[in-house]
Amino acid sequence: MATLLLRLLFLLGSPATLLTCAAAGASFPVNVWPKPTSMSWAEPHAAVPVSPSFHIVASSGNPYLVSAAERYAKLLFKEMYRPIVRPAINVTAGNALETLTLAVSDLAAPLQHGVDESYTLEILPTGAATVTAVTAWGAMRGLETFSQLSWRAGGRGRGRDLLLVAAGVRVEDRPLYPHRGLMLDTGRTYFPVSDILRTIDAMAANKMNVFHWHITDSQSFPIVLPSEPSLAEKGAYGEDMKYTVEDVKRIVEFAMSRGVRVVPEIDSPGHTASWAGAYPEAVTCAGKFWLPDGDWNRRLAAEPGAGQLNPLAPKTYEVITNVVNDLTSLFPDGFYHAGADEVTPGCWQADPTIQADLERGGTLSQLLERYVSAVHPLVVSRNRTAVFWEDVLLDAAVNVSTSLIPPDTTILQSWNNGANNTKLIVQAGYRAIVSSASFYYLDCGHGDFVGNNSIYDDPNSDYKADGGSWCGPYKTWQRVYDYDIAYGLTPEEAQLVIGGEVAMWTEQVDTAVLDGRVWPRASAMAEALWSGNRDASGRKRYAEATDRLIDWRQRMVGRGVRAEPIQPLWCRTRPGMCNAVQ
Repeated sequence: MATLLLRLLFLLGSPATLLTCAAAGASFPVNVWPKPTSMSWAEPHAAVPVSPSFHIVASSGNPYLVSAAERYAKLLFKEMYRPIVRPAINVTAGNALETLTLAVSDLAAPLQHGVDESYTLEILPTGAATVTAVTAWGAMRGLETFSQLSWRAGGRGRGRDLLLVAAGVRVEDRPLYPHRGLMLDTGRTYFPVSDILRTIDAMAANKMNVFHWHITDSQSFPIVLPSEPSLAEKGAYGEDMKYTVEDVKRIVEFAMSRGVRVVPEIDSPGHTASWAGAYPEAVTCAGKFWLPDGDWNRRLAAEPGAGQLNPLAPKTYEVITNVVNDLTSLFPDGFYHAGADEVTPGCWQADPTIQADLERGGTLSQLLERYVSAVHPLVVSRNRTAVFWEDVLLDAAVNVSTSLIPPDTTILQSWNNGANNTKLIVQAGYRAIVSSASFYYLDCGHGDFVGNNSIYDDPNSDYKADGGSWCGPYKTWQRVYDYDIAYGLTPEEAQLVIGGEVAMWTEQVDTAVLDGRVWPRASAMAEALWSGNRDASGRKRYAEATDRLIDWRQRMVGRGVRAEPIQPLWCRTRPGMCNAVQ
């Protein structure tokens, strides 16, 4: 009788008092992260066992979706997630879930910026479930939601352990922003391919869809390029710290099978000291101490590792042409990140040929314009949208004219001055990716990494709010979650914000700490950009999100992601007792 009632409520609809919706701010016995746009679960909440013969039915028309279906079917049985707080659920016996059917109307839709990621998930109490989506990539998001609505119940051991899935559920879901990314810096620290794959897998679980790979920097050039092998030969940390063409193909394919785009970045003309081993004639101030006499105003770089490409050297353009051509051949995504941040005047001024040009009336901005006027058309000729850091337009000392970076082929990524720089970017007509250091830089607050720094000899230095870090303090998950990336923008300006990225710069990060530095703080941004950080009344929902994030972190750990905890377990089992206000 209970089964029939649930089925009728689900199929025929029910009064508002019998259905609960995530959109209204409700939290369920078992939750999904990021929170769906809309989710209803018929009351009394019920679940059905998953049949041992359960399988996912997917069309063979998209190999990436077939791969995802197989992976999630295995995950369902492999995952041993048990909620910290036992769900108050009625288990409907006799109607085990046999199949999940994927219905996709456009299997051929490519994975690209703006692709439709919407989906609808229905799990009937009768033992059937369906994900309906326009594209394979939306279906993948639905598969992840389905997986998070399953859990283990009963005693441990054979015959007593029960795999359950929520029943009487309908989810209608789509992202707020089309660009939800994580930037990982492999130029300062080399990460094995396995670390990158694990990170991308966790991104997909959080419905993040852009892996921004900051491949090179002044410290190392770890990618082996077919046309320029000497860059990695002379610029990588070691033979076992290089990404081969085969590694890149593996990473791109792995990401594609999870609906994650890989956007490559080769930062230039700044941050290129690692190029000097192969081409010393193309790099200025390489090998020089970055901070002469400890004077910031005379710096040759923003941090240790001085060296910038010389816009007056012909070799610069020969090399960068090969680099862009190789990268756009290896990476199929429609975005190419060309960097252009932190061009330091002192480094160019230290070069005799540049100094002579300046004495003839030239300017540093004209040098950058010369470089960008070659690189931007090259990127566009490869059928790519050029992405630059905000500095190319907003830097006070070295910048370019907007005529050289037309908004229809250019996206700017903000990182300074919070919402102010985002507004400057969109007011100039550019699309913006938001990575404000004040909210989205995950490396901040761990102290500076430079040696023999006398500031720490001051007994009061540790009490400073910045924690010895230029972008401190540490960005807590709440700070990440609460940031509105379109803050202060008009509705028209907000339309130009395509999304955001948390940034993991790695001066003080390696394999040992990567997961904990990224997760679950990146999860906080993932939800804010997927379904927002406010409830239906417009109120910030960080308080309600806390318990859900604890649960999601627990599930991520079970999946092999070493995410750091956000509260003691005691708090999750005693609702409200760890709040700041009763």
